[in-house]
Amino acid sequence: MIPCVSLTETSVLGNMKERVKEMRVFGCRLNFWNNISASLATEKGTGSSPAQNSTRSTSPNSNTNSTVLNSSGSLGNTTPTSSTAQQQSLVSTFKSSITNGSTGITNTDTTMPGGTATPGTPTTKSKDVKIVVALYPFKAIEGGDLSLEKNAEYEVIDDSQEHWWKVKDQHGTIGYIPSNYVKAKEFLGLDRYEWYVGDMSRQRAESLLKQGDKEGCFVVRKSSTKGLYTLSLHTKVPQSHVKHYHIKQNHRSEYYLSEKHCCETIPDLINYHRHNSGGLACRLKSSPCDRPVPPTAGLSHDKWEIHPSELMLLEELGSGQFGVVRRGKWRGSIDTAVKMMKGGTMSEDDFIEEAKVMTKLQHQNLVQLYGVCSKHRPIYIVTEYMKHGSLLNYLRRHETSLIGNMGLLLDMCIQVCKGMSYLERHNYIHRDLAARNCLVGSENVVKVADFGLARYVLDDQYTSSGGTKFPIKWAPPEVLNYTRFSSKSDVWAYGVLMWEVFTCGKMPYGRLKNTEVVERVQRGIILERPKACAKEIYDVMKECWAHGPEDRPGFRILKDQLALVAQGLTD
Repeated sequence: MIPCVSLTETSVLGNMKERVKEMRVFGCRLNFWNNISASLATEKGTGSSPAQNSTRSTSPNSNTNSTVLNSSGSLGNTTPTSSTAQQQSLVSTFKSSITNGSTGITNTDTTMPGGTATPGTPTTKSKDVKIVVALYPFKAIEGGDLSLEKNAEYEVIDDSQEHWWKVKDQHGTIGYIPSNYVKAKEFLGLDRYEWYVGDMSRQRAESLLKQGDKEGCFVVRKSSTKGLYTLSLHTKVPQSHVKHYHIKQNHRSEYYLSEKHCCETIPDLINYHRHNSGGLACRLKSSPCDRPVPPTAGLSHDKWEIHPSELMLLEELGSGQFGVVRRGKWRGSIDTAVKMMKGGTMSEDDFIEEAKVMTKLQHQNLVQLYGVCSKHRPIYIVTEYMKHGSLLNYLRRHETSLIGNMGLLLDMCIQVCKGMSYLERHNYIHRDLAARNCLVGSENVVKVADFGLARYVLDDQYTSSGGTKFPIKWAPPEVLNYTRFSSKSDVWAYGVLMWEVFTCGKMPYGRLKNTEVVERVQRGIILERPKACAKEIYDVMKECWAHGPEDRPGFRILKDQLALVAQGLTD
């Protein structure tokens, strides 16, 4: 009997055959496209081509009939020979036919050959936006700079330069700001609070709080023990003095000054003690004042040449080897010190070139060089203003109050050591380190000044160790014998500076003549221990006076040694 097949069945079988044929053609085409895509570019992120993934399509009766189309197809190994432009056009056209055609398979890949995304498709995750918060206000004066409002947030556009960043404010205005005036929002921490003073030493905190002489005036600072904080509080009970309280943590990581009153955060703890003394000498009432605004590296972005017309010259501050120093104001707003150089005292052209580098040296214990006026003679050197003048004169003026305060004197030495450690790290040699070349600002801040200037002196008596002007009493043997300067010759001079500090400005070696000093140094005879100096501090001085430069410690080591001594004095 001849089997009969209905027209409907014939139609269905015909459709199925056409479907299988269509799928075979599609498989060949798909493999052809995969090979082209693999030869032109890899998939973004994984580095694998689509040809590495097989594609399966089944007939409606998947139990009995299935057609597997994968990369092993006979046409899948065909290598295209058309040009790149033609290949890209073919791939683009075919991908479109896959997406919009009747195969039932939709392509979701958005990457064009060569790694180019189709229009409107993001190819990479957008770069994380860096948000900073202004710790200090800044007034933009030069074109291209941007004013800062304290506590406001800014988006960083370009932070490739160390000292000046390009940012955008909330109104979309873009300009440059000093990088040391802001801090990343995610790392802001306690810096957002006026009562937090960071690395301020115990001695400087006491000095600051005593100046205001207000009951309940306080600051929070980093403790001498790493990772801890200390509350310094001024009280008038029973007499005016400053008490220091370590902020501790219990086993639940809560903060407390008295175990009966614990808080989850330090700001919460401060807020509690504003309303309750809770075991303290008195309630916390106020912080001393706004944090002093730090100097900027140059007066504006990429500005180191200053026109004399921008400076208002005021009273004379002093005079020295290079000339007269006067207080000044730049554009009527920023206090400066203007060193008016004597004609013929220095190699001016060489120094002007070096000034570009020196403006970029920035540290809290270095006097900031703002720039120079080099278009006329004599040239002006414009620096940060330090209101108390030279450390030498400051020590002599305040000898009565300072001579018994070993902690404060040591803190001055540590500040100088920090500034010199920065110079040492940047391979910068001072060559004339002494108390006369350090300056004192508000809150007993001490900064190193005139670093590197000695290189440009033209005076033979100053540059030669045989001259009467040469700082022989601060010079080590290798400088006296060979005029050989290094960071280790600065270390020797630093030891002499420490001796100056602990004698409150006495002249090293007293009235001995230079020739006698040279003889003593050559024989290894060193300065005697000052009366107001602890043995541990004098031991550090003696290390600075090792005969061979290789036997002297570096400034970083000295800084750590003195910090340990200071911690022992306050414990």
